Amino acid sequence: MRVDEALIDKVRTSVDIVDIIGEYVQLKKQGRNYFGLCPFHSEKSPSFSVSPEKQIFHCFGCGVGGNVYSFLMEIEGYNFPEAVYHLGEKVGISVPRQEDQIYNNKNNKTDQLYRGMDLLTKFYHYLLTETAHGKTAMQYLTKRGFSRATIDHFQIGYAPSAWETVTRFLERRKVPLKDFVEIGMLSTRDFDGKVFDRFRHRVMFPITDMKGRTVAFAGRVLDDQKPKYLNSPESNIFHKGRLLFGYHSARQAIKKKNEVVLFEGYADVIQAYQAGVDNGVASMGTSLTDEQAGILTRNAEKIIICYDSDSAGTEAAFRAAEMLKGYNRSIRIARMPQGMDPDEYIQKFGDEQFRHSVLGASLTVMAFKMQYLRRKRNMNDEGDRLRYIETVLREISELPQAVERDHYLRQLSDEFSISLEALKQQQYQIYRQLKSKGKMGTENANVKLLPKNRTLLPAHLMAERQLLAHMMRDADVALEVRDKVGAGFYSDIHEALAAHLYAYYEEGRQPDVASFIQRLEDAELKAAATEVAMMEVNEQATAQEIEDCIMMINHHRLEELIRQKEIERKEAERANDLEKATDILAEIISMKKGLGRN
Repeated sequence: MRVDEALIDKVRTSVDIVDIIGEYVQLKKQGRNYFGLCPFHSEKSPSFSVSPEKQIFHCFGCGVGGNVYSFLMEIEGYNFPEAVYHLGEKVGISVPRQEDQIYNNKNNKTDQLYRGMDLLTKFYHYLLTETAHGKTAMQYLTKRGFSRATIDHFQIGYAPSAWETVTRFLERRKVPLKDFVEIGMLSTRDFDGKVFDRFRHRVMFPITDMKGRTVAFAGRVLDDQKPKYLNSPESNIFHKGRLLFGYHSARQAIKKKNEVVLFEGYADVIQAYQAGVDNGVASMGTSLTDEQAGILTRNAEKIIICYDSDSAGTEAAFRAAEMLKGYNRSIRIARMPQGMDPDEYIQKFGDEQFRHSVLGASLTVMAFKMQYLRRKRNMNDEGDRLRYIETVLREISELPQAVERDHYLRQLSDEFSISLEALKQQQYQIYRQLKSKGKMGTENANVKLLPKNRTLLPAHLMAERQLLAHMMRDADVALEVRDKVGAGFYSDIHEALAAHLYAYYEEGRQPDVASFIQRLEDAELKAAATEVAMMEVNEQATAQEIEDCIMMINHHRLEELIRQKEIERKEAERANDLEKATDILAEIISMKKGLGRN
């Protein structure tokens, strides 16, 4: 059964698309529209636009676009009825829930995996918190300072030491065991293929995706058994480099504070949450990926990197900062005492000390680098001191902003009693050396990254787009175009959009861009329609403007016909069919008169 169309429109018009998208993307107003980083592809300069007036969105980088339902379908993976239902739930409008079609699709393998992982999350958590099996694990977590509220918030669980507990649990619930062998939750014996539990006697940390669905687990031992952590392998529902641990539950806090804290591991995020840091996420011990960088920068202007203080953690922090610097965000690095990670620090010094003395005292990347480089040198040794200054000058040379460079040069000048002019001169020489070796990126030249420019379209295609933009806003223009152009658009996409607009107005509908786009089922048409709708055109088109566009389209169509007729005439001449060639020539002359040519 289909959701009633009037109800669909009621739900859609009850929300502001800026508010809905603003829950996922940090938007800034520029002129009449809002802009932000596209959530559907990795980018460093905002090309994602939202129009509150038209209630649509469009990315000029990847081309995705549509109305509020289209956005929810893209970002959450909903089908259309699901998008209507969830949006209706948000605004308090009751929408029939199509259980059979939407939520109980037992035949879909991916749905079965999500269902099974959700069951396992609840099962492991139950075993930890409500049974004697989890007593030892509960004592271990309590000893580490985890409260019951924190354990419940992160749905931490326990996998017992028995070999078939989870296997039998899934079997009783009719979940295909082979699917869970494939994603690494179960294993099979080599000699007889018998299925058994892969995770045994471990504290289980659920790893959720952007929608809050469990897609993997990290199991930690309670003793000295190796490996210390056993993680689910990558699968069709778990791509480690595309998500951040804790992001789904932290997203609202990140957006509210306009700040995110990046940790290395699960325990750091959990301990920090308990310490009052509810905007923390973790890269799960791996180097930051482009996808993760995009997620971090989408909802926060400020990013604090809080990794372990050992050499590996420091180097990883520098790599993360390097990856993030092109996103035009405030990047800071928290300084941990030597040999400690955030989890240990909180347990030893407490919540407030961590918030104020670690996160609150975080440094700019350059300031952190200067302190780090200083630790490697003996400042009482003249040679080491000079090598330190030269290394810092190389780092300063790569800073994109002149104000930053001047700030740190003055710091060096004051600390080592060296003239500012001498430091500037040496820094400039280093900059020239790096530039000549091709080691300076565009950001060092202070070049602003801009969204990709689209190829300039020919005049007749621009005329078609302008007409379509006005047709979306004015039914009378659509009627005039139908009578004078009809299906005569050169672009197949434009022709299809025009046909849909003719049909839309013939049903007696009023101009409504978001409503029109909602009716388009083809993704390519949706993207084209939103791009056209985002065009800057006069709100009230003059009769002359419309007439000029129509004339350009019709003239181009006639020119194309003339070109085709010329080809046919030449073919007739080659075939010695002079009578046919003469007839075609007469047609060509007649058409040229229509163009005003002799």
